[in-house]
Amino acid sequence: MSSYVRISDRIPLPALELDRPFAVSATRTDTYPVHVCRNEGDGVRHLLREIDGRRVAIITDDTVATLHATRLALVLRDHGVHLAMASFPAGEANKSLRTAWDMLDWLASSSIARRDVVLAVGGGVVIDTVGWVASAYMRGVPYVNVPTTLLAHVDAALGGKVAVDHPSAKNLIGAFYQPKAVVSNVGYLSTLDTRQLAAGLAEAIKKGVISSPALFGLIEQVAADVLNRDLVCLEEVVRAASVIKCELVSRDPYEEDLRRPLNFGHTVGHAVETVTGYGPVLHGEAVAFGMTVAAQIAVSRGLLDSGVRDRLVTLLRTVGLPTSLSDLPVPVDPAAVVAALDQVRKIRDGKIRFVLPVELGCTVIADDVTNAEVRDAMLASLAVGTR
Repeated sequence: MSSYVRISDRIPLPALELDRPFAVSATRTDTYPVHVCRNEGDGVRHLLREIDGRRVAIITDDTVATLHATRLALVLRDHGVHLAMASFPAGEANKSLRTAWDMLDWLASSSIARRDVVLAVGGGVVIDTVGWVASAYMRGVPYVNVPTTLLAHVDAALGGKVAVDHPSAKNLIGAFYQPKAVVSNVGYLSTLDTRQLAAGLAEAIKKGVISSPALFGLIEQVAADVLNRDLVCLEEVVRAASVIKCELVSRDPYEEDLRRPLNFGHTVGHAVETVTGYGPVLHGEAVAFGMTVAAQIAVSRGLLDSGVRDRLVTLLRTVGLPTSLSDLPVPVDPAAVVAALDQVRKIRDGKIRFVLPVELGCTVIADDVTNAEVRDAMLASLAVGTR
């Protein structure tokens, strides 16, 4: 016997009003859970709830496939999940349109349908790329972030900013597309080397500077334990930093207001990544250097007490992050960074908004920072970093 769903619409025609526009309303509110746990068993339990019987496509990178994703796929299959998996080469250089196209082509040849679920399992490169792929495939399929780096846990996996890089600028091609859920298993962080953990701490430290003196103080207390992969401390930092990130994002999820404290350290940081070819300098390392430059500009302008800048520099250096040009893993020409910033100015109608700290938990947005100030601060950071 046939089953029907009756839909009755009787929409009246509008009055004829020439040259007068009519309004179109298209609003959407996204809410999603963030599960923070310490082991894969709990992570799988959360994933099964979010998958809810749907087919799954895991997309990861080759490194994470070996470390975590292949095992996770086997466990999910053992629980009856119909699953396929693909991976691409690791590294920021592969956060590209070419990679995105390959993943879209793979999805198109799979059995994944509009209501099935894509799992992004990996660090920031995987999560940013897969999120953008999910936003484009079939005009948007649900995706769940399963971060495996500290930076992804506290930053990339949250907020729905998805993108791939372009040779002219980082994250130039992207969208705002919120995940269905985030499952943050800090147990995965046990496989990270110290450099990657430090890079992740940079994003947590950033959140402390712009909005939470308590988080900044917490990181000062437990930084050594985090670098030693203490799961209790990792969970505490991840949960705190994630809550703060989500609170800040919820105020302006689609960045309609260009005054964004979360960009602290990213203006110069992104330029450093661009001029070094997306790879030799980790994102967190570039952000750490960018925070030092922004803090130095704030000190030079009389906005920030030098003691607060020194406290920031001390914490960054304590965890092994670069705070000067000489600390960066490859040579960086200040003139090239300034040129990259000029390219960003072209994209943003001639203005760059710098986030400058005033004190812990307070920032100002400045759109009049000059190239000379940036250059001087980059050179001054040499002295700050070697005290």
